[in-house]
Amino acid sequence: MRYRQLTTGSLALGVILLIDVLRVWLPGIITIFGQAASTPAELMGAFALGWFVLAAAAPALVRRVGARPVTVTAAVLLAAARLALTATPGGRAQLWLATAGLLAGLVWLVGVAGGIDRPVPGLALGLAVNAALHALLDTYDLAWRSDWTAWLLSAVAVGAFLLATAVRGTPPGPGGARSWLLAGPVLLLAGMVALAPALAQTAMSYLVADDGVASSPLFGLAPVPVAVAGFLLAALAGPPRRPWGRALGPVAVLAGAVLFALDNGDLLLAAIPLTAIGLGACLALTDAASAVGLARADAASAVDPSRADAVGGSATAAGVGVGEAGRVDALRAAARRGYALAAGMLVFVLAAVAYYSAYDLGYPNGAVPVVVAGLVAAVAFTSRPVVGPPAGRRSAGSLAPLPTTAVVTALAMLAPVFADKVGVSTNRNGPPKEITVVAYNIRMGFGLDGRFDLPALTNTIERQRPDVVLLSEVDRGWLLNGGHDTLDLLADRLDMPYVFGAAADAVWGDAVLSRWPIEDERTLRLPAVGAPTGAQALAVTVNFSGGVRCAVVSTHLQPPPGGGPVVQARAVVDFAIEYAAGRPLVVGGDLNTEPGDEAFGKFTEAGLVDALAAGRPLATSPADDPRQEIDHVFVSPGLTPSGPVAPPGTASDHLPVAVTLTLPPR
Repeated sequence: MRYRQLTTGSLALGVILLIDVLRVWLPGIITIFGQAASTPAELMGAFALGWFVLAAAAPALVRRVGARPVTVTAAVLLAAARLALTATPGGRAQLWLATAGLLAGLVWLVGVAGGIDRPVPGLALGLAVNAALHALLDTYDLAWRSDWTAWLLSAVAVGAFLLATAVRGTPPGPGGARSWLLAGPVLLLAGMVALAPALAQTAMSYLVADDGVASSPLFGLAPVPVAVAGFLLAALAGPPRRPWGRALGPVAVLAGAVLFALDNGDLLLAAIPLTAIGLGACLALTDAASAVGLARADAASAVDPSRADAVGGSATAAGVGVGEAGRVDALRAAARRGYALAAGMLVFVLAAVAYYSAYDLGYPNGAVPVVVAGLVAAVAFTSRPVVGPPAGRRSAGSLAPLPTTAVVTALAMLAPVFADKVGVSTNRNGPPKEITVVAYNIRMGFGLDGRFDLPALTNTIERQRPDVVLLSEVDRGWLLNGGHDTLDLLADRLDMPYVFGAAADAVWGDAVLSRWPIEDERTLRLPAVGAPTGAQALAVTVNFSGGVRCAVVSTHLQPPPGGGPVVQARAVVDFAIEYAAGRPLVVGGDLNTEPGDEAFGKFTEAGLVDALAAGRPLATSPADDPRQEIDHVFVSPGLTPSGPVAPPGTASDHLPVAVTLTLPPR
């Protein structure tokens, strides 16, 4: 039992390290290997898929040389890659290190699958602990940090993983293939919905605002402990004893996926716990048969110790059996588990590519998480029901459900207390005479080197001493981008509350941050006119006190193929002028149009003033060699602009634009 618990711990630690690597590798596909919206999505998808297909050959390798050598070698490579990612400066080195870590992690999983027929406790524990830690770190992972704390904690995790891997496990039984098959689909749904702290924080932010916008929430990470507890308890407590109870988990995971797929921020808070509990319950259904098989393997080892001694040999790759028949059966069982794991991880990457490529190619993607949830539900529900161990007695290798859940949930509960921070808007004595406005396309927080570099992004904005910040390409939890809540992280560091307007879906869009109170938030979904990525216009009123208010509109126009964003520009102008209703007005963002273009003219024809005119030419893209003037600020005639700049930097693929505005006299 002691060794089997170590095996469970090793699997959990490896899952944590592999997810860390994935959070670096996935965004590298669209920021280093290619460029989102310019590199063909098919090419980036083929690159991603290729490594998972290559890993599908690992079961044959395990069969030839044995599970133990493959597992240990791959574990060392995974650990080394994870540590190296903390030190890499970004760029191609980061991409290939992450790729090496990913491939090593996939091969390690295949090797582990060959020797473990009951992976659910380890998988569930790894996913739950990773979510708790991700929340406690406020979704800013250790791999992106370079301070001594990040190094120390990373080294401790890697060291514990390698030590646990060094301990030989006990021989597995013949089952476990269904549980391993679900590893990839469960990883996808956990990262996208069920155990995604950034999504939980976004869901809470929709509760504190109206009209489809989101605002800075208090205790935004509060749903995380609930999701972690529901998932872990459902996974470890075992399946319901009543036949009708077996349908609850599959129904819950499907319902949660459907709510998520509707792209409605107000539904996210229900989607998260439903999906979490459903995933845990589905894992428990596949785990039941394996638990019985594991108990039988324990009994066989007690009768014939030579079975246990055979673990890790090349002829007995799965570690079971004496005699030719036993060896053949063991090899077949190990191969089934390895291929099941590889197939499940292929589902992971195919679904991820299909879901996120839609934002470049323009097809509906809501069915993707629902189909994956349907696969999980079908595999779980059709798992053969078995009679488990007597009540009150756990099978070998399992974790105590209540104590384990309590410990991990307690860790997750620290996040709302220590990681949550809400900026406080300042209402100074009397309205200011001047304000500084910054408009910045932040590319989801990733710099030109492909690193998620919050300090660089924060410093770029802070140097302008802004009163109001308009952000474009704001990501609040895409698994493809590492699962960060970039908006909340940036707002915390700037100490400015935010308002968010969804564009492509409920967690990707535009935002306004302000040092002054914000009122009357509204959003308008803009016509797509053939552009694959959605667009919106977010309007807020900034209260400068003393009766002085200013309307601010943040947007990111998306030009249709072969044309300019003329239709969207007209819609933004009409919406902004109607919203301002005669008050001072600021409109800004990445408008994807240059001075002299038809779309640019829609703003000036409506009577708005180009606030950056005095500084032109003021190119902002690409950041390392700016040639295009596509980021703009327009103001109503009552506001007087001065000092427009586009400060240099590579914290994004755009440069920000900043301008000082003199408010009209009262």
